[in-house]
Amino acid sequence: MIKLPLKQYWHLLAHYLRSQKNRVYWLSFALLGSIGLQVVNPQILRYFIDTAVAGGSSQSLLIAALLFLGIAVIIQVLMIIATYFGEMVAWTATNNLRLDLVHHCLNLDLSFHKSHTPGELLERIDGDVNTLSQFFSQFTLIILGNGLLLLGILGVLFYENWRVGISMTLFTTFALGALLRLHTFAIPYWGTLRQVSAEFFGFIGEHFSGFEDIKANGATGYVMHRFHSILQRWLPLFYRARLASTYLWAATIGLFSVGQVIALAISAYLWYRNNITIGTVFVIFYYADLLNQPIERIRIQLEDLQAAQASIYRVQNLLQVQPTINFTGKQHFSKTDFSVVFDGVYFSYESENEKKKSLDYALSNISFTLPSGEILGILGHTGSGKTTLARLLLRLYDPQKGCIRIGGIPINQVSLSELRHQVGLVTQDVQLFQTTVRNNLTFFDSSIEDTQILKILEMLGLSSWLYSLPNGLDTHLGADSSGLSAGQAQLLAFARIFLKQPNVIILDEASSRIDPATEIFIEQAISHLFEHRTGIIIAHRLATLQRADRILILDNGRILEYGKRQDLLNNPNSRFSQLLEMGVQNVLV
Repeated sequence: MIKLPLKQYWHLLAHYLRSQKNRVYWLSFALLGSIGLQVVNPQILRYFIDTAVAGGSSQSLLIAALLFLGIAVIIQVLMIIATYFGEMVAWTATNNLRLDLVHHCLNLDLSFHKSHTPGELLERIDGDVNTLSQFFSQFTLIILGNGLLLLGILGVLFYENWRVGISMTLFTTFALGALLRLHTFAIPYWGTLRQVSAEFFGFIGEHFSGFEDIKANGATGYVMHRFHSILQRWLPLFYRARLASTYLWAATIGLFSVGQVIALAISAYLWYRNNITIGTVFVIFYYADLLNQPIERIRIQLEDLQAAQASIYRVQNLLQVQPTINFTGKQHFSKTDFSVVFDGVYFSYESENEKKKSLDYALSNISFTLPSGEILGILGHTGSGKTTLARLLLRLYDPQKGCIRIGGIPINQVSLSELRHQVGLVTQDVQLFQTTVRNNLTFFDSSIEDTQILKILEMLGLSSWLYSLPNGLDTHLGADSSGLSAGQAQLLAFARIFLKQPNVIILDEASSRIDPATEIFIEQAISHLFEHRTGIIIAHRLATLQRADRILILDNGRILEYGKRQDLLNNPNSRFSQLLEMGVQNVLV
């Protein structure tokens, strides 16, 4: 069962309501004002009834009626004001929480994102936060306000008659105690339901992204079977959660009936003894019925809290996940030296919560030096560690052992923003966003001028494609990426690197999706890109390494061979030379 300390609720509320003090003040004024008037208004009704029974003047009755109606209207106006400011507070608070969660997730390590599907994170950031909307807007004020309303009603009942006051106080104490005991019953069911919901959205996101492969390979039946299985698992959990909440609702209805019976019985007894007037009988019954409102509102809040409590737990659990990578290095790279050094690097894809005594290293004892301005070609079978090496250089992960330096500076002592400004990566998987062509190329950097973008696109042979778009650089790329082929999408990835102008460039199979004609054309652009820059080319094909100064061959995470390309070519015993001698064009297999 999820149990959260009261201070965690208060901390979450205070953090996201602090910036909305004026709105909270107006919300408080409206809610508390309406509650106060609800306590006062029945007294006017009693006066009206007693005056009418006693044969009072019509003018007195008219004034009382108008006063009662006026206060009723004011109560409704205050409730409208409370609703407006409550919605504004909730909207702002939940959006700020979403921003914090998105920013937090973007700063978490790649290992976290590998172990959590996008759909699961979407459910955390949107689904759980939506559940907290009522919690942010009115939870504390409704609990506090209706608590005050309860005290006010009980105080008036004591004033009317001590017997009524004691009876209704005992009833209220018992009712609230019973509801507080019952409200925790449904919490575990709501928590489990939210988790299954996250798994469902993760499943949807995963299979929609692989729609083409699913259709092409006839896996639609399997996907629908899994879809049905999740729904079959989801439905009983939803029933249990709703049934648990229904117990709370049924208990409340039963308690309301008991309270009204108590109030009516005591009022009838006191009226029969001539201790109270008929107007007081009505007021006592009215207040007893009015007690139902704060009890019901508190019950609803406790029921909403059942769902919110699970969401609060999941949101805070996500916020408590801390990145293992230090973001705030103090040193700065040299402006001239961008040599790359791996010194005894060991790395394993250890899972987020996994603790192993002996790690299965993806890279073991990797040591090499790439002088500034030279190009390193990396070869190896699939799974040999080529892409892992690139990820370490970008600090998407940190090694368990060893050190990586650029220009003699350990990369973990430089801020991530500076590191990723100086190191650029082009992969074979290009992510294009549903925004303008300009934003896709510049990543929303407004300082890059259009003339520079157009020059790069012309150099890459994309001018004709750009001119075919209805709004040029301002054209929004839709879900179909405006008819871009895989090769054109990859050329846009090259354009991003040209615009970024890093000093260390990594090409991870970056030309694998480009047709031979386009590849010949882009070779000139790559030559220009690598001028006076340190480069790393990860490739399966030997032909792509013609411009490399040095060659590194990986095998099962270890260095099989490293050296200057020309030296390896001149050495008939080298692995690289033997591959060329055999005419092997692809070392993938």
